[in-house]
Amino acid sequence: MSDRPTTTFCRICEPLCGLEVTVGDEGMRIRPDRRHPLSKGFACPKGIAMNEVQEDPDRVLRPLRRRADGEFDEVSWDEAMRDIATRLGRVPRDAIGWYLGNPGTFSYSHPLWLSGFMAALGSPHLYSAGSQDVNNRFAASALLYGSPLLVPIPDLRRTELLVMIGANPLVSHGSLISAPRIRDDLNAITRRGGRVIVVDPRRTETARQYEHLPVTPDGDAWLLLALLHVIFAEGLADDRACARQATGVETLRTLASEFAPERVAPRCGVPADGVRRLARDLAAAKRAVVYGRTGSCLGRYATLTAFLIDAVTLVTGNLDRPGGAIFGRSAIRLEEILHLSGLATYGRTRSRVGGYPDVLGTFPAGVMAEEIRTPGRGRLRALIVSAGNPILSVPGAASLDEAFDHLDLLVCIDLYVTDTGRKADYVLPATTFLEREDFPLAFLQNHLTPFVNWTEAVVPPRGEARQEWKIIEDLARHMRLGLGAFPLQRLAHRLGLRPTPRFVMDALLRTGPYGDWFGLRRGGLSISKLRKHPHGIVLGGHHRTGTLLKRIQHKDKRVHLAPPEIRREIERLDAGPEPSPEYPLRLIGMRELRSHNSWMHNAPALMRGKRTHTARVSPKDAAVYGLADGMRCRISSPHGSVELPVTVTDEMTPGAIAVPHGWGHTGTWRIANAAGGANVNLLASPAPDDLEPLAGMAHLNGIPVAITPLASSDIRN
Repeated sequence: MSDRPTTTFCRICEPLCGLEVTVGDEGMRIRPDRRHPLSKGFACPKGIAMNEVQEDPDRVLRPLRRRADGEFDEVSWDEAMRDIATRLGRVPRDAIGWYLGNPGTFSYSHPLWLSGFMAALGSPHLYSAGSQDVNNRFAASALLYGSPLLVPIPDLRRTELLVMIGANPLVSHGSLISAPRIRDDLNAITRRGGRVIVVDPRRTETARQYEHLPVTPDGDAWLLLALLHVIFAEGLADDRACARQATGVETLRTLASEFAPERVAPRCGVPADGVRRLARDLAAAKRAVVYGRTGSCLGRYATLTAFLIDAVTLVTGNLDRPGGAIFGRSAIRLEEILHLSGLATYGRTRSRVGGYPDVLGTFPAGVMAEEIRTPGRGRLRALIVSAGNPILSVPGAASLDEAFDHLDLLVCIDLYVTDTGRKADYVLPATTFLEREDFPLAFLQNHLTPFVNWTEAVVPPRGEARQEWKIIEDLARHMRLGLGAFPLQRLAHRLGLRPTPRFVMDALLRTGPYGDWFGLRRGGLSISKLRKHPHGIVLGGHHRTGTLLKRIQHKDKRVHLAPPEIRREIERLDAGPEPSPEYPLRLIGMRELRSHNSWMHNAPALMRGKRTHTARVSPKDAAVYGLADGMRCRISSPHGSVELPVTVTDEMTPGAIAVPHGWGHTGTWRIANAAGGANVNLLASPAPDDLEPLAGMAHLNGIPVAITPLASSDIRN
């Protein structure tokens, strides 16, 4: 075997760091790519440990069919696909659903072919991990700009004041922004005399390095409305920017007038003078930006929070300008294509259960259990899960676990028999990202530095693993379905052709803003050119600003600051329930450097050092509730309870408990199972009515809980 390294890029999280992979007689070795123009020799432990996932003895390498006793037998691909197609054929097409997990987004081909498959079925039952992550951001953009695709990124390289809400990029490495060396970018802000403020209930790894502003869990919307109150009341708004870019400014001013800092302080946890000081600093800074991520996306008012983040940025004159919030451009005309294809949707359809609006064609995963149980036309009867583990990631996991027993068919396409896969009728082996060619389609306009790259597969698939698009294509053939989410695909299928994802992507790239137009533009982009530049190509120093008004999809070409949906959400916020004395604490999630959701706990390198799943509690709360470091506790909510050891730490704001998500495994991955821990989503409500109304976001942050110490006799075995 060759010891010559192959250049590729990581597809675990959004920085997409460059990697060099060497395959020799002693196995696979992964190192950071020092020649990658953006990551420049950086990669986090997860990317370096991907060889252990690649070579994991617990990986699924052949199709598996579940027996009546719950164990699995290996079967051939042909046998599996024929039986799956036959069983799906017995179910009405509008009763077939699909759940796409987070890793699927990092494949260019998987979501494209999945969209084509669901379009061919004509089924509304498309779900994704977005309702546990980012769909509120897309919904907010649809309300603000008329397009869910217009998502601003913070211009870190040119800002003077960065306010981050619910983001911990020193651990997550950034999300909804691709900046592989984001630590360097944040340090550069302070080196040039600027400030980085982290708004979070926990003094996170990022907050420790910069300025920490503690906030009550799920108090972000209150804080943002109080900031707007001060900005408007003290005449600090940029009136020119408001007049040039927006409509609804006066209505927003009136709405914010009810949220004075003194009134809001008990709800957001920030003293009134701190709110006023932050508002004045944002207005006074020459270049400032507010940026929110996962911590701000999983509360009861998630879409409102994302909306208000952009509203604050706009009224201080920092939207679509250098150093503020900017709008990236892709090397493919993705916005135009998705709009023309009818895929850039928000609220075009509503879920059968709960009446939630679709977000980019998907419904919230939190309704799946009731979609299975609720009788009537369109009941969800068969489900395919790809690159996802909803039993461990969807709110009210016990309810979903039970509901899966009522499906006519459950199929999982994955690397492992996961906690969800153990219930599947079939588990089909997927390739790792090292076993497929790829293109960062979903993330191109999120790059802080305009950039594009392509990778070929590094190694052939192990065993009989297949790329997801090939599985979808084969299943469609067995079901006699013609795929086609994009016009090019539909045209090809009408002509009896089945274009590959590579063909489609090359055509889109070559006709894009930097494309070679099939030789008519010398030096333009094509896959052939990208293959000659394996470390990627930088397309410019910065994204252009001043482009927003041309890209807004509202007919009046203005940012809408007071749509009816947001006015109703502010009314709902103001009338929200008071904290319950029975559940006096608030639970938040948190990221860990050596975890990624639920799928990397089987890599030995990432589980070294006696890693333990614990609940982080402040010293003050530990004293009040009789807890000590290392003691086991029970955390209870109105919906369930979990038992964990306690870590007493001053990083926690009193009243808040932090527990990482993605633990408590029950699949057939041995290291993950042995790690123990608890599925924290058991504490979340399984009721569809408890989802956030504008995007169906899961309520996973700010869950009311109680905590009690456990004597040894109380601990469940």
